[in-house]
Parts: sequence; structure tokens; C-alpha cells
Amino acid sequence: QVQLVESGGGLVHSGGSLRLSCLVSGSILGINVMGWYRQAPGKQREMVTLITSINGTTYQDSVKGRFTISTDNAKKMMYLQMNSLKPEDTAVYYCNVLKYGNDYWGKGTLVIVSS
Repeated sequence: QVQLVESGGGLVHSGGSLRLSCLVSGSILGINVMGWYRQAPGKQREMVTLITSINGTTYQDSVKGRFTISTDNAKKMMYLQMNSLKPEDTAVYYCNVLKYGNDYWGKGTLVIVSS
């Protein structure tokens, strides 16, 4: 069993930066995909970035060069550094892991980017 808790969201002006954190509780053994998703108001949840044991790191085109995913396995943490934020990045951000074929989600953290 895995539990995920996100933190670090908030209100930021356009062009600003935020770093989201995700604490992974439980064993990380068997996790082969870790990532961040987001859901903007009135839209479907979408992938922002993933780290996989096979394919490395993938980013959605709209965040390439601005967002960076990282992990600290010793601390069981995952991070999303977001720079040059835009109003269209406004969304609830969720961390996600895939462990032994099972999806686990956090409850999300809200990011609002004002213009």
C-alpha cells in the first residue's frame, strides 16, 4: 500500500516559480513509474511529467524547459520544480505512482497563476 501527500501549491504571479513536493508513504519497492498530473477547471486530468524505469523522463510539450521532475528515494520524496509559470498552468496538481500495476494518487495541491 502507498499513500501520497502533495504540498507546495499556492498563488503565484505569472513568470514566478513554485516547487511541489510529494511524500510517498509505504514501501517504494515495486514502483516503476512516478509522475505529476494536473486538472484545470472544466478540463480532464492530464499528464505533466513522468519518470519511468524504462523510458526515463517525459514531459508534456507545454511544460518542457519550464518544469523539472526529481526524486529523492532516500527521503521517499518526489518534486516538481515549476518555473516561468503561466496562467494556463493553473490547476490542481496530483502526484501519482504505479506500483505492481496499481495506480496510487494523492489528493492534489492547488496552483493558481495570476496574470
